[in-house]
Amino acid sequence: MKREDCIFCKIAQGEIPSKTIYEDDTFRVILDLGPVTRGHALILPKEHAENIFELSEDIAGKAMVLAKHLAVVMRDRLHCSGLNLVQNNGVSAGQTVPHFHLHMIPRYEGNGKDLNWKAGEATQEELEAVRRQITQ
Repeated sequence: MKREDCIFCKIAQGEIPSKTIYEDDTFRVILDLGPVTRGHALILPKEHAENIFELSEDIAGKAMVLAKHLAVVMRDRLHCSGLNLVQNNGVSAGQTVPHFHLHMIPRYEGNGKDLNWKAGEATQEELEAVRRQITQ
């Protein structure tokens, strides 16, 4: 089901033109209009889910299988030396369009792009407290 006010639903359904690199009954994969690197693509489910919290497990699993397939294609045809999969959920995590999407960002040696974050520090006690909170 699509949401009438969702731009990614409209793109996924083919109502708005895109540079589509893959399509099936469940997904449309498009090139990002503001690419981080050459070949930056978005995996868009055709069924609306705002984020991973709303996404069905079936679609989530299929998205990763598709990402694996496309990663090999990108490596072989774009000759990238690596690939980032990025998926943001919620405004505080950097999500700007409220429709689940998985970024596929090919990486090239020496391209100067950095998607990494600065690692923080945590004591063993803090890690244990978080582990207990998650596993209880």
